[in-house]
Amino acid sequence: MPKNKSVWVCQNCGAESAKWIGRCPSCGQWNTYQEEKILPSPHTPSFDAVPDEKRKPLLLSSITPDEKPRLNTGIRELDRILGGGMVPGSLILLGGEPGVGKSTLALQLALASPGKKVLYVSGEESAEQISLRAGRLKGDNPGCYVLCETNLENITAHAGNLNPDVIIVDSIQTITSSMLESSAGSVSQVRENAAMLLKYSKITGVPVILIGHITKDGTLAGPKVLEHIVDVVLYFEGENNYIYRVLRSVKNRFGSTSEIGIFEMTGSGLKEVANPSALFINQHDEMLSGIAIAATIDGIRPFLIETQALVSSAVYGTPQRSSTGFDIRRLNMLLAILEKRAGFRLAMKDVFLNIAGGIKVADPAIDLAIISSILSSNLDIPLGKKICFAGEAGLSGEIRPVSGIEQRIREAAKMGFENIVISRFQKIPDVKNMKINITGTGKVEQLVKYLFA
Repeated sequence: MPKNKSVWVCQNCGAESAKWIGRCPSCGQWNTYQEEKILPSPHTPSFDAVPDEKRKPLLLSSITPDEKPRLNTGIRELDRILGGGMVPGSLILLGGEPGVGKSTLALQLALASPGKKVLYVSGEESAEQISLRAGRLKGDNPGCYVLCETNLENITAHAGNLNPDVIIVDSIQTITSSMLESSAGSVSQVRENAAMLLKYSKITGVPVILIGHITKDGTLAGPKVLEHIVDVVLYFEGENNYIYRVLRSVKNRFGSTSEIGIFEMTGSGLKEVANPSALFINQHDEMLSGIAIAATIDGIRPFLIETQALVSSAVYGTPQRSSTGFDIRRLNMLLAILEKRAGFRLAMKDVFLNIAGGIKVADPAIDLAIISSILSSNLDIPLGKKICFAGEAGLSGEIRPVSGIEQRIREAAKMGFENIVISRFQKIPDVKNMKINITGTGKVEQLVKYLFA
């Protein structure tokens, strides 16, 4: 009888080695190698059987697509991100940091699907804990079953007897298979269990939702191949100190990856935000300096956000640069542009920048609003309430055009703004029916004259 072999596997990237290595040559992380045993002849589960006619090669012209209707989740934002609902037989991976609300969203999905039989598999919480959380959430599904189990073979056996419409696994890092001797959460366990659940979903046509943990680097725990196995990868983002959460589609084989959904964390669960612009813009009673409104786009969804800047003299001699929700390196670049091209002496001043609402923005079109807020705070002159900005700043001081300008202008007009400042080189769309003035500027110097003349 052959002996069991062991291999050292990096728990960060999944690279294998015949011996222990202090630093992984693939990802560069230290002390991530753990020993895992390999069985000589693992047995495949019973649901791996595939009809013989499906194993034969078929002509593409002879294949008739069987388009089954999508399953609605009962959450409109989630259905929109998925492209209209869950595709039967799809494997969906939901990742996020601890405490962001992954389990809450999954349980809300199970409760918001009346008429569907949902199997909620929990490897982290007891049935009593899930019942307590379900009591404060909205929705009531009499067909929601809870299974507290971590063995994959037992889970598939219960699923075969129950025949559910949707399976939710919380989380994939807690599931183990008797075919592997490694511990739960290891690379081999996560990879093989995800592959087995993929086979189960494809054969039975039942969509399976997996919840995954996030490492300290912000990536999904386990091997990178896990993202290639699944059909849909969703990231749940948000700060624990803020109430807003962003659900972002990173991979979607059945829809667009440019969709995002915004939720508000409340005492009764996650609440969908249909109009994020109204929440991210504070309605001030008086004019305040250092505040500018940016028309941004995340994915294909436009919304308005408030940028806040504070410029003050450096008390301790060394100026501070702080940014929340915006790349600090890009902030330093914008300050250098104002120093070199517009003549503002900001080298010996503290600059603090904040994106209201606690969200992170990477859209380059926000440059114009950040520059305007910094200038407003430096001169202590407030900007108008009914003006917003959309433009990218170049190193030579020019204002560059941005994509999706028509969606940005329509969103600004819908929110009641009377003026929007964009690049002079931007191709202006046909917006005659909108009650908004469009002002074009070519350089940072022209923007200063326009705002503070």
